[in-house]
Amino acid sequence: MIQPDVVTAFTAVRDINLDEPGTPQAETKAATFKSASSSIYDLAASMSAKGQLWNWGVHDSEFVAEIEARLPGFTEYGTDGFSEQLYYLALRDLPKGLESCDGRTVLEVGCGMGEGLNFLSRLVPTARMTGLDLAPKAIASATATLSRGDTLRFVQGDAEELPFEDSSVDVLVNIESSHTYPNLGRFLREAARALRRGGALSHIDVFTRQRLEAMRRITTEIPELKWVSDHDISDQVRAAVRRRMPPDSHLRSTLNKQRMNRLARTLALHSQITVFGGTFADYQPPASVKMLSRLGLVPPMDSLPMETYRHQIAVRV
Repeated sequence: MIQPDVVTAFTAVRDINLDEPGTPQAETKAATFKSASSSIYDLAASMSAKGQLWNWGVHDSEFVAEIEARLPGFTEYGTDGFSEQLYYLALRDLPKGLESCDGRTVLEVGCGMGEGLNFLSRLVPTARMTGLDLAPKAIASATATLSRGDTLRFVQGDAEELPFEDSSVDVLVNIESSHTYPNLGRFLREAARALRRGGALSHIDVFTRQRLEAMRRITTEIPELKWVSDHDISDQVRAAVRRRMPPDSHLRSTLNKQRMNRLARTLALHSQITVFGGTFADYQPPASVKMLSRLGLVPPMDSLPMETYRHQIAVRV
């Protein structure tokens, strides 16, 4: 049976990305959605294994080689490495690359269970990194398993009301999270407020046509942020997603180790492939899942028409 919060969250994400942000319709849905979204990520935190990252990822052999040079043995971490490559990209393309973070304050907004930021803290061990997420249990899990004093810490909070002082952050990272924010403009203004002059925002996310148009309009309304790059990385994302689908993939091998019946395994695989961007990479669910979806027993996770996945960088002026 589908949990009510799941239906609420997926319906709201669709509305957020197809409605005009800031309209009365969008604002009315915001509080309900945030509560449902927080509940879902708290549930994910209780089910996730240590080291598991939750995003679509990218695949680029050049990124793999560069990460391996900085972190020998990276390819033997026990993950498929696609999420780590996405996090690496978030810092790699900053104006000064990873050196932008040396000895600096780095904030990830929307850190989930914290594994992505934990990976970045290994890439740049001299940085002071903080992860923020709306879901309290996800933050509690990250704090209990990953925090390391001032080097890596986690706080619970809202992306649209950042609990940080003005000009207190050098680099702000936001990865595959802002498409769930009811008010994108409010988040970007908060990012501009929290960043020090000369600091950088690395923003990575997937967009519907409507959301991208809204993003581009909003960026013209925030003069404190100078956008210096906007790259379409859809092909690299699709390359990662498609590598998670075959029977011998890390994702499917991990699922095969879990004890469950055939239908449960099919549904679990469908859920994970869809969550990890399957529809964006032309994934088609099996007939059994389509039937259950028609009966309302599977949430409409594949109904959002995402068109492009982008990496955008802004400098605080």
